[in-house]
Amino acid sequence: MLELKAEPLTAEAFAPFGDVIDARTADWFPINAGRTRRHHDLAKVETLGEGARTLISLFVSQPVTLPLELDFLERHPLGSQAFMPLHEERFVVVVAPPGDEIDPAEVRAFVTDGRQGVNYRAGTWHAIQSVLEREGEFLVVDRGGEGNNCDEYPLSIQVVL
Repeated sequence: MLELKAEPLTAEAFAPFGDVIDARTADWFPINAGRTRRHHDLAKVETLGEGARTLISLFVSQPVTLPLELDFLERHPLGSQAFMPLHEERFVVVVAPPGDEIDPAEVRAFVTDGRQGVNYRAGTWHAIQSVLEREGEFLVVDRGGEGNNCDEYPLSIQVVL
C-alpha cells in the first residue's frame, strides 16, 4: 500500500496537475458599479473532442474517515474537472501525472484549507471527492458530451494528514 502524508495545497506544488482556485491570491477588478470584485480567469477549463461542452454541477459529498484508504484513482482524458467548495469545506486531494500508467513515486496528496478549490487538467489522475469533517457542497465545472471521459486505475493508497 502506498502511504502518503497530505501536504498543504499551494499553487506551486499543484502546478503539474492543474490549477489551485483561490480568490485570496488572485488579482481582481471591480464590476457592477464597484459593488462586486471579479476574480477573473482563475482556472483553465478544458473540453476536448467533437461535441464537447462545459457542464456546471453541484456535488454533495459525505465526509471520509482518516486515514483515507483508496483503491483506485480516476482520470478524465477529454476535459478538466474543477471543484470549488461552497461553505469552506476542507478536502483531501490525491493526484498523479497524466499517462497510461501511474508511477507510485509520483503520486501526491494535498489538503485544502477550505477556501481553496482545484482544477484537474485533462488526463490528470485523481482520487474521488474526499471531504473532511462534514458534508460538503461543491461547484463542479467539467466536460459533457460524447466519448468515454472516465478511466480508473487500481492502486492501493493510504493518506494521513
